Amino acid sequence: MNPKEVGRREPLLRSKSSEMNPKEVGRREPLLRSKSSENRVTVFIDGDGCPVVDLTIKIAGQAGVACVIVCDTSHVFEKPGATTITVSKGNDSVDFALVNMIKKGDIVVTQDYGLAAMCLARGAIPISQDGMLYTNSNIDGLLMQRYTAKKIRMAGGRLRGSSKRTHEQNLLFEAQLQKLCENE
Repeated sequence: MNPKEVGRREPLLRSKSSEMNPKEVGRREPLLRSKSSENRVTVFIDGDGCPVVDLTIKIAGQAGVACVIVCDTSHVFEKPGATTITVSKGNDSVDFALVNMIKKGDIVVTQDYGLAAMCLARGAIPISQDGMLYTNSNIDGLLMQRYTAKKIRMAGGRLRGSSKRTHEQNLLFEAQLQKLCENE
């Protein structure tokens, strides 16, 4: 990404009908990557309730890594140092849009286990806002925890909410993301 694109909102998709043969008209392609940036790692942020957006942008900027925030129309961000992509509001619309943008080796900051599993399948590196790396070794257990918690809630049960975010969590996240960005 060049400096003029930083912080600019881009449309998620574009139609290439003027450049296609008649059989391909109506096909839509993502606009996110230019040819020169295809081999570079990008940090993607799942903007739905992410508490470390500013910290992620700062770390990515220091490492010289492009940063993209993907959010829906109910969570609009305009942050210097990052490109914001806004998608239509809908159930998991941000998750599916983000998964379609990533490539192998990209870093994805999310607290959504389902999105993390899809990112792993695409070869990306998902990390939680607490600095935990999602891996093929731990994702099944995390998805099972999510399923069990949903069953309890559906049966009328209540679960304890998460505690207030601590400075130590920020430090763990910062250290892990810096390590990932340096290995890029």
